[in-house]
Amino acid sequence: MRFLLMTTGDPQATAAPLDENLMIEMGKFIEEMTQAGVLLATGGLDPNGIHIKNSGGEITVTDGPFAEAKEAVVGFALIDVRSKEEAVELSKRFWKIVGDGEGEIRQVFGP
Repeated sequence: MRFLLMTTGDPQATAAPLDENLMIEMGKFIEEMTQAGVLLATGGLDPNGIHIKNSGGEITVTDGPFAEAKEAVVGFALIDVRSKEEAVELSKRFWKIVGDGEGEIRQVFGP
């Protein structure tokens, strides 16, 4: 089962330099998941983004940033695990390393 773990929040609020110990612990966590074959991809996302909308055949493209920046997806990890519960446990481990914050877990369907 694949899941997309997303961190949400205002990218400006999280722009502070990261603690060296946090970086070491996160590196160990990422290495562990990579070695286990669980971590498929990870990365940060451009907070500006582009919004695209199709309404009645008319396509509108709008450049960001958007008003709801505090709820923007700013980072992600794509994982392949045996169950939803395992995805939740990995997400809990991530939040114990990074501290306060919010995110979402979504199952990825398809081939």
